[in-house]
Amino acid sequence: MSDSRHPYTSVWSDLAQVEFSQGFIEAGGYRTRYLHAGDTSKPKLLMLHGITGHAEAYVRNLRAHGEHFDVWAIDFIGHGYSSKPDHPLEIAHYIDQVSAILDQLGAETTYLAGESLGGWVGARFAQLHPDRVERIALNTMGGTMANPAVMERLYTLSMDAARDPSWERVKARLEWLMADPSMVSDDLVRTRQAIFQQPDWLMACEMNMALQDPETRRRNMLTDDDLRSIDTPALVIWTTKDPSGPVDEGRRIAELLPRGRLAVIENAGHWPQYEQTETFNRIHLDFLLGTD
Repeated sequence: MSDSRHPYTSVWSDLAQVEFSQGFIEAGGYRTRYLHAGDTSKPKLLMLHGITGHAEAYVRNLRAHGEHFDVWAIDFIGHGYSSKPDHPLEIAHYIDQVSAILDQLGAETTYLAGESLGGWVGARFAQLHPDRVERIALNTMGGTMANPAVMERLYTLSMDAARDPSWERVKARLEWLMADPSMVSDDLVRTRQAIFQQPDWLMACEMNMALQDPETRRRNMLTDDDLRSIDTPALVIWTTKDPSGPVDEGRRIAELLPRGRLAVIENAGHWPQYEQTETFNRIHLDFLLGTD
């Protein structure tokens, strides 16, 4: 259904004019599902989604980025249609997955774009493997805060939808991402509901929620010294209505990163790449291409 503010949209309409493929990569003992756009002769760009998310987080960005990059939007392990390990998932496990994918693709270096959990993984990957990363874009990134209220809200919404993947619960989880809840289309709800209805999703969600446990989160967090040690050119994207933390946190991260800069997007929540696509694509590509 559409309302007076937004015409009806769907994942397919977002991809209808995009030359893309969907498939799976077997690497590092994991089966990773991907959406791919762009020419394989161009520089690699990995797009990394947030907690309980999936590659469709980037359906509105594949076309613009595929003009300049060999783009791979992946499902993290424990997410989407990728492998679902039956153990708590910490940042090191996602790092291993990204490394294995790059090896399988034959990529010595890559550009990384990460939202929320994806930004957390991207920043840590750049810290641990600086020789493999050209630039990192950190979009409403996680890993620097441990706000109990935010963690509890995220855990509750996610686990409620995992236990009962009804339309209403899945929609409520998606609405948490948006400054404007009406941006959550029926098609987006159904796309995520199908993922949440997988037989192994409740187990998988329990495993990927490990980072909402205070002790687990603490040992995985990016400290100020960690951020200071990342010398990769970095763009921190924050929004004026991000539910995970204020713009001041994005500014603090950008100031700690030796080669960091901040861009603030108005009227967006945790998914600016979806809510404010044109603005996001312009800012994002200007940075990744070094034209800003």
